[in-house]
Amino acid sequence: MKRTILTSFILVTLTSTLFAQKIPSQPKILKVLKQTNAYFMNKWPDAGKSIFTNKERPSNIWTRAVYYEGLMALHQIKPNQAYYDYAVQWGEKHKWGLRNGIQTRNGDDQACGQTYIDLYNIDPKPERIKDIKASMDLMIKSGKVDDWTWIDALQMAMPVFAKLGVLTKDEISKNLS
Repeated sequence: MKRTILTSFILVTLTSTLFAQKIPSQPKILKVLKQTNAYFMNKWPDAGKSIFTNKERPSNIWTRAVYYEGLMALHQIKPNQAYYDYAVQWGEKHKWGLRNGIQTRNGDDQACGQTYIDLYNIDPKPERIKDIKASMDLMIKSGKVDDWTWIDALQMAMPVFAKLGVLTKDEISKNLS
């Protein structure tokens, strides 16, 4: 039995090694990231414009927020004023707010806070984090803990708590470390 398991492990390892793809070089990866981002920025030059699918979807919900998280990561590794300006335009178009206001408990609405915080860290203007901080503070004060019942909430809203905690040196961040 042990021999069969060991033989299977060796075969899987060798097969994976023989047919594994090589990771592209960093310059190639960066080129694709920049091309992909250029496509997006050209397709939606107005960062505040809603997208219409089967219904209108405002640009400050999770679908667009995920793009801006990536844009800020790209800006971090390859600073570009156009990336920064586009992200700032997005925040300004929405007055640095959340789709359903600060009372929202929906991670779909709160995902924008990640980019707002990133932009605040670059240029600390209080209006950039005012609403997302108020929303998170209201959630904590409520004592309710069962809002986020879907896996995506881990990516959408939980990083906002962590980033805000670190930024404000809040008790939450002390408990995370």
